Amino acid sequence: MIDPTAQPSAGAGAKMHAKRFLKPADSQAFFAPIEPPDRASHRRWVICSLLFLATAIAYVDRGVIAYLEKFLEGVIPGLDSIAYGYILAAFQAAYAIGMFAAGGVTDKLGTRKSFAIAIGLWSVAAMLPGAASSVITLAVAMFLLGLGEAANFPACIKTVAEWFPRRERALATGIFNSGANIGNMLVPLAVPALVALVTWRGAFIVTGAAGLVWLLFWLVDYRRPEQHRSVSSAELALILSDPAEKLDSIPWSRVLPCKETWAFATAKFLTDPVWWFYLFWLPRYLQSTFGLSLTANRLPLVIVYAVSAIGSVGGGWISSALLKHGRTLNVARKTAMLVCTLAVVPVFAAPFLHRLWLVVALVALATAAHQGWSANLFTTASDMFPKTAVGSVIGIGGMAGAVGGMLLQLAAGYVVGLTHSYVPLFALACSAYAGSLLIVHGISPKLAPARIESFDTPE
Repeated sequence: MIDPTAQPSAGAGAKMHAKRFLKPADSQAFFAPIEPPDRASHRRWVICSLLFLATAIAYVDRGVIAYLEKFLEGVIPGLDSIAYGYILAAFQAAYAIGMFAAGGVTDKLGTRKSFAIAIGLWSVAAMLPGAASSVITLAVAMFLLGLGEAANFPACIKTVAEWFPRRERALATGIFNSGANIGNMLVPLAVPALVALVTWRGAFIVTGAAGLVWLLFWLVDYRRPEQHRSVSSAELALILSDPAEKLDSIPWSRVLPCKETWAFATAKFLTDPVWWFYLFWLPRYLQSTFGLSLTANRLPLVIVYAVSAIGSVGGGWISSALLKHGRTLNVARKTAMLVCTLAVVPVFAAPFLHRLWLVVALVALATAAHQGWSANLFTTASDMFPKTAVGSVIGIGGMAGAVGGMLLQLAAGYVVGLTHSYVPLFALACSAYAGSLLIVHGISPKLAPARIESFDTPE
């Protein structure tokens, strides 16, 4: 997921960039500087905003079918909860395949080309349900969507590594990752209006086309910072201010035998499906349980995902605050994860309650806790592994989470279809985190650095 070529030193990069501003005697006015070289530009934040928008678009595209599923049961022949489970399983299977390949493809083609191919694929796939006439065509469209969207996270992480110094990368990652919650909130706000204006088929086409509009801006604007004419010498020096480092990703074969990899991957396998459950089944649950229309379902979902965004920040704040007060890394991370685990427990009561807003409150608390849990779980990968191995570890964990999600989608379809009850699913959502925390602690009681065999490779 990380650029396999070492970055040039700050001095070398600045010199390279400065050549763009030099005006040889025989040059044309075309080569005049865009801005004074001594004035710092802020182009990296424009790039970050593009990553934010891409992430928001990805979550809108995958969220449209979840929001419309109950409505589509009366339109698409054979569509019911079991068929819906298979459709979502197709998405998750493709997502797992994509996670396996995305890092290597991104490294080989570079972020500009790989991201363009990915969002082009998933945008077309997001529009295909608008032409669907059967469960099979919906499943094929969702498979292609999962294949393309799997590249979003690896491409965004690599772009941040190219455009930001270390001290700004956490902030940049937090900004683009917040696009997920914004995308989730946009679905219930935009889809009912689109259905009213252009029908349900048009809703898929319009939301999918948003990615193609983004693609135009990406192709026009994106270059590596040392090749971008809008980046000043001062900004380039900042971007390249870290010491030169070797950025090769350690292959999966080297980190897979590590027990710490299995701790991370098992936790992802058990808890990622809970998030997918909320994302794909919550709209259907609220509509069927409380008899909500497409329009009436908007506000509950917006509230749930707005609160979940707060949880993402809060979970990170807990561990950071504990570290500032002298707690060890191990204590800080696991205490934050324990707080999130306890906050999830009340959601078990949701299917037994008959008051909409009380259910919304419990689910909002649970999704916020999941986001806080996820923020700390991701951080444990960088706590236990060197930077050059983190990409591979996260790729393995992401694939494990997608496989778990695929199994959950199949199970959820049958549970809802045969029992007409969501109790087993909420029970899983309640208990998965406690089991995961016990596994992480059992395998890595001190979050000690992993020992990777033959870590040093010959030059």
